[in-house]
Amino acid sequence: MQNIILEEPYEFVPPIESRFWTWAIRFWLKRYLRKVFSVTSFEVRDAAKLRASIDEGKGVIVAPNHSRLSDPMVLGMLSKEAGTQLFAMASWHLFMQNKFERFLIRRMGAFSVYREGNDRTAVNYAIDILEKGRRPLVMFPEGAVSRHCDLLMDLMDGPAFIARQSAKKREKQGKPPVVIHPVAIRYYFDGDVEATIGPDLDALEHRFSWHPQKHLTLTQRLGKLGRAILCAKEIEYLGFAREGDPHERADQLMQEVLARLEEKWGTAGKERGVVGRVKLLRTVILPDMIANKVTPEERDARWRDLAECYYLQQLAHYPKGYIGGGADLPERLLETIERMEEDFTDESKYHGPLHCVIQVGDPITVDPVRDRSAPRDPAMAEAQRSLQGMLDALVAERRAALAERAG
Repeated sequence: MQNIILEEPYEFVPPIESRFWTWAIRFWLKRYLRKVFSVTSFEVRDAAKLRASIDEGKGVIVAPNHSRLSDPMVLGMLSKEAGTQLFAMASWHLFMQNKFERFLIRRMGAFSVYREGNDRTAVNYAIDILEKGRRPLVMFPEGAVSRHCDLLMDLMDGPAFIARQSAKKREKQGKPPVVIHPVAIRYYFDGDVEATIGPDLDALEHRFSWHPQKHLTLTQRLGKLGRAILCAKEIEYLGFAREGDPHERADQLMQEVLARLEEKWGTAGKERGVVGRVKLLRTVILPDMIANKVTPEERDARWRDLAECYYLQQLAHYPKGYIGGGADLPERLLETIERMEEDFTDESKYHGPLHCVIQVGDPITVDPVRDRSAPRDPAMAEAQRSLQGMLDALVAERRAALAERAG
């Protein structure tokens, strides 16, 4: 399990607003993205839509999909193109990795949010940003890094809640409304995918004491490794491995283990979606650990539950049909092997070179009063439709370009 859950008291970390540092970091950002994340080129589309909302005096939330850890950094390219600076909500653990990262992300406009509790300080800070229209606010509504840039996870309602609270205050002051701009981020790989990920497949297969499965296609090798990892998790959590469709088995495993944990911790039925359910479990499991109110044996048991939460969330990031069928996009193959490596070794690896397209969507005006008759928050439902629509269009464009190149 990666070090994203901290057993220590939370303290809000504010951003550092500095035009100098924003300029300096932008100057250096491309080199950093190339060196650390293998992102070498960029294309920003329709930044004028964001600029128009700012010029009209609206409170603005930027709501991107979140498939890679590089996403917050590449938004620096959007801010440059739109002629604005950004604030961003970022998970607290990112500020606690090392002094350099803390220094960097604070000066890029990030402030902390505590995902393992109700962080009223961060929420109020975000509401104040939007109420005063200080800068656009970046919020990643998927709530976690998915590793699949063509398919959204369920969006969480947090951005709409914050937007609505700000919109109420702005309405009383006679100010323009708050809008959400969905932003689609998609990465493209045009290198030799087999030469790039082949050694990683060899290494993972070696961990299972397999002879390298080079007689299979890349998709077949990934599928075989995925089934092996699933079997290992089934044996760990259930004591045996099931048979049948691996995606159905993965979903069954997630639902059974989550249901058991939710019954144990009293959170059943209070959240939807794997990410939301896992987040709620963490908010219940962690507080007594941080307050040192548990025995060593109980602490160990709680860490086992937290580890299960982590891996169940990771398991949810292998969407059915994402690879397979003979027309796999090279970037999807890269994403899948990177997810497998991260899940199996707890180390993140980045392949490249990658080209990044950032597409700004039309603004969604947030009503100050939520329609309670709707099954889910209307603003986030519209944001989901808009984001997925942009991603689908980018995928269609990509497939057409590859077909033309092959023909």
